[in-house]
Amino acid sequence: MTDADSEPQVSRETSTEPAASAGVGVPRETGARPPGLGAVSRETSPSGASPAIHPEATPIEREAAQALHVRNIRQQQWPKPAHSRIFTVANQKGGVGKTTTAVNIAAALGLHGLNVLVIDLDPQGNASTALGVEHRVGTGSIYDVLLSGERIADVAQVAEVAPTLRCVPATLDLAGADIELTSQVAREYRLQRALDTYLESDPDVDYVIIDCPPSLGLLTLNALVAAREVLIPIQCEYYALEGLAQLLNTVELVTSHLNPKLAVTTVLLTMYDSRTKLADQVADEVRGHFGDLVLTPTIPRNVRVSEAPGFGQTVITYDAGSRGAISYLEAARELAERGAAAGTMNKGGNEQ
Repeated sequence: MTDADSEPQVSRETSTEPAASAGVGVPRETGARPPGLGAVSRETSPSGASPAIHPEATPIEREAAQALHVRNIRQQQWPKPAHSRIFTVANQKGGVGKTTTAVNIAAALGLHGLNVLVIDLDPQGNASTALGVEHRVGTGSIYDVLLSGERIADVAQVAEVAPTLRCVPATLDLAGADIELTSQVAREYRLQRALDTYLESDPDVDYVIIDCPPSLGLLTLNALVAAREVLIPIQCEYYALEGLAQLLNTVELVTSHLNPKLAVTTVLLTMYDSRTKLADQVADEVRGHFGDLVLTPTIPRNVRVSEAPGFGQTVITYDAGSRGAISYLEAARELAERGAAAGTMNKGGNEQ
């Protein structure tokens, strides 16, 4: 073998060292990015404060640089909202990405300097697993808050993702909470009262994200009464649209009778498959109906997003260079920017 033959192999080996030293997995998946993921271009824009990537960088070097940016190695600070934003991530259809959306949006916000509280209201406890918090039976959990009057501050745990991210876990005890809440006084307001008390003691919380079960029972009702905003993840398939009217009717009823501050403010398209026309049709229909409520980034079908829960992680910590992680980062950034812009507008209106 000549020196000329061996030279490219050496350069390729050395190019992988930055990725390995950063502890970053390199995604193997390929495919076209979905429309609406123009957010990826923000990775190289001044507002994104992205790393400078040499035009002749190898794919591995590019992925490593993107991963370091997603993990926010440079400690970039996203804008804080004018007041605490309380989101309920709801959709009674299962498998549309509620928990995945809740934990990855929360992780991205936490990694960028925002104080985030995640409340796992799903008895399956998948959000607790993804954030790496203890949720075995006997652990202080949201069940104790709803049924025993425990304080949120006493059961919230710091997540492994970021020191500014806390999680109130769910245990299997929560599986029977719908039935147990039936006989309780003011059963719809249990979570709201506990959350109000928590925010009074810790006004620095920027975001509260409540992960709901795939139903419209008392647990989801408590979440809707406690929240001010609803984030609806919608899978890019027609079945996902069928139950949407029921959810919107429930939100309207809650707004009319229990929580007038509640509003659907954010819609996120998930599981987008760029290979199918169906995904484009559903995305167009959702954007046509909800308009500016739909976030620009679209979450693609991505094997890393599916693998991450099996390792008890969010995709942002599991493979920060993957398309799924970058998409969730961009969605969270747009969410934060919208919140800061709305706060600025409200202040301007009050001053007038």
